[in-house]
Amino acid sequence: MTTAFAQASETPFWSSTFEPAPACPSLGRDLNCDLAIIGGGFTGLWSALKARERFADARIVLVDAKACGQDASSRNGGFCAPSISHGVGNALARWPGEAGTLIRLGRKNLDELASDLEAYGVDAEFQRSGKLTVAATPWQADGLRAMSSNYGRFGIEHQLLSGDALKEKLDSAVYTEGLFEPNYGLVNPVRLVAGLRNACLQAGIEIFEHTPVTGIHHDRSGLVLETPSGTIFADKTILATNAARPLLRRLRASIIPIFDYSLVTEPLSEAQLAGIGWTGNYGVGDSGNQFHYARKTADSRILWAGYDAIYHYGSNRDPKLLQREESFAVLAKQFAECFPSLADVRFDFKWGGIIDTSARTTFFSGLAYGGRLAYALGFTGQGVSATRFAALTMLDLLEGRRTERTELGMIRRMPVPFPPEPFRSLAIGMAQKGLAREDATGRRSPFLRLLDAFGVGFDS
Repeated sequence: MTTAFAQASETPFWSSTFEPAPACPSLGRDLNCDLAIIGGGFTGLWSALKARERFADARIVLVDAKACGQDASSRNGGFCAPSISHGVGNALARWPGEAGTLIRLGRKNLDELASDLEAYGVDAEFQRSGKLTVAATPWQADGLRAMSSNYGRFGIEHQLLSGDALKEKLDSAVYTEGLFEPNYGLVNPVRLVAGLRNACLQAGIEIFEHTPVTGIHHDRSGLVLETPSGTIFADKTILATNAARPLLRRLRASIIPIFDYSLVTEPLSEAQLAGIGWTGNYGVGDSGNQFHYARKTADSRILWAGYDAIYHYGSNRDPKLLQREESFAVLAKQFAECFPSLADVRFDFKWGGIIDTSARTTFFSGLAYGGRLAYALGFTGQGVSATRFAALTMLDLLEGRRTERTELGMIRRMPVPFPPEPFRSLAIGMAQKGLAREDATGRRSPFLRLLDAFGVGFDS
C-alpha cells in the first residue's frame, strides 16, 4: 500500500482541466440595480441566469468575495443527482405526503439542467452515465433492497446487482451487492462554473469579483449592500453564499460547515481500470453513513473522496483546514483496501471542501427584509443540481408567486437549528460515534433514534 500523496497538488483537480478566464473587476463605485446576487457559485450563477430569462431588461448585478465558484462549487465531486430532496429515502422519511412530487421535480430538474447546458453552450463535461451504489455489509445490502423497493414504487429505472453482475460494474472484495441507476449525471464542476459565468456575462449580467459584502440593511427604497469599495442599492437581493458564514444572523444556526476531503490518482490505464471491473463512466457511492464516493475523470483518473465528515469547534471555516493529512491517509488506506491491484498508484491531487449541512440534509429557502431578500442554503453535498432548483424557488418567492416549488413543505418549513456551542460539538460528536457504530454493527443508537424522532439528520 502507498500513501504517496505528500507531493500531491493541494489545488482541486478540476482547476487543472480549464484555463481560467480573465477576472471580472471588483466593485469600485456605488451603483443601483434591480436585483443583486451575493455569491458567484452554482446558486448565484443559476439565479442570475434564470433571473435574466424572466426579466429581460432588469439590471442584474452579481458580486463574489473571491473569484466565482472558487469555494464549494469547485471542490466537489461533480455528482449531479436527479433529486432535490437528498434522495428518495429522505423524501419518504421527511415528507411522505409529497414524496412523489419531490421525486418528480428532482428528475425534471436534472432534465432541464441538461437542456440549459445545451442551450447556453456550457461545456461542463456533462454525462448522464448513471450511479452505482454498493453495499459492504448485510445490513447495507438490506438497505439497497429497501431502496430498490422505493424505486420500484415510483417507477425509477434501476437494477440490483450481485455476484458476477456486480463484478462487471465494480470488482472489489469489499462490496457484495449493488444498485445501479442509469439516470444520474456527472459534471466537471469547474467547467460548469466557467460556463455559467460566461453565459451570465453574455446575457448582460454585471459580475464583480473580489468584492465581499460586509453588511446588509434596508431603507425605504430597497436594500443597501455594503462592500469595501462601494455600495450597492438594490430593489431585491438573492443571498447565495451557502457554506460561508451567513450574512443574516438568524440563519447562522441553520447550517454547520462540514469538511469533506478528496484524493485523485494519477491517470490509469485501460488494463488497470478493467482489472477492477470499472469500464463505464458511472459514479460510485457506498452505503455507509461514513460513505465514500468515487468517479472517473476525463483523463482516466479516479477521484476517491468522502468518509471523514469533520466539524471544527465553533463552526470554524479557516482555509487552513482544507488540508488535513489524517483524512488523506485514511482515504488512501481505504482505497488500497478496496482496490488491492491499485494499491501502489500515485495520488496527484488532494484537497478539502466545505459542505453547508442542514439538520435535515436538504436545502431550505425563504425571505427576509419584508420579502426583498431571498436565500437558499443547506444543500448538504447535493448542490450541483439542486442549486438550479433553489434559484428558481428564490425567484418565485421574490416575485410573490405561488408555484409548485413554493408550496413544498420542504420550502415552507425551516430545518431544526443546531444548538450553540459547546452543545453543538458534543451533539455532533455523539451523532458521528453513533453513525460509525451503526456502520460496524447495523444497530442504530438511542441517540440517533432520538434525533430521528425530531427530524434531525447528520450526513455529508
